[in-house]
Amino acid sequence: MEQPAVTILNSQSSMAISTVRPDGWPQTTIVGYANHGFDLVFLIYRASQKYANIQNDDRISIAVVAEGKALSELRAVYAGAHAREITQPEEREQAWKMLMERHANLAGFKIPDPGDAVFMSATCKYVSVLDFTQGIGHREQLTIGGDGTPQNVEQDRVEWARGSASKPSG
Repeated sequence: MEQPAVTILNSQSSMAISTVRPDGWPQTTIVGYANHGFDLVFLIYRASQKYANIQNDDRISIAVVAEGKALSELRAVYAGAHAREITQPEEREQAWKMLMERHANLAGFKIPDPGDAVFMSATCKYVSVLDFTQGIGHREQLTIGGDGTPQNVEQDRVEWARGSASKPSG
């Protein structure tokens, strides 16, 4: 059975990525991504603030959401990871192939020049999953081991939604 976080990652194509600016403030932007399990690839411009931020501090946070029409359909993944530039030509080709398979809008484009665009790789390390399809408030926390398998899986349910069927007064 596939890990719920991987199911969510497999079903989406855009993620919010937060990096640390030189002044210490977080910077969040949206990027297209592809994944193989907890391993993510994405493409950014070499001249971007995001790339400069990652060069200075490789820690990133990502957020991916599969939001349904009802709160009970909400599913999301949040993760911390270390990002690195993909520099080997064969790895760049593989990353481009993965992105083209996930993003049909890239069809017909050639692989970007390494002087202009950077392929990045990040492996999720600290993962949180919201899966309200298992009950409002259901969440899991896990750490991904060096072999790519979940370790220390903890599940709980926030009970803030108890009685949510009634409308608030006021």
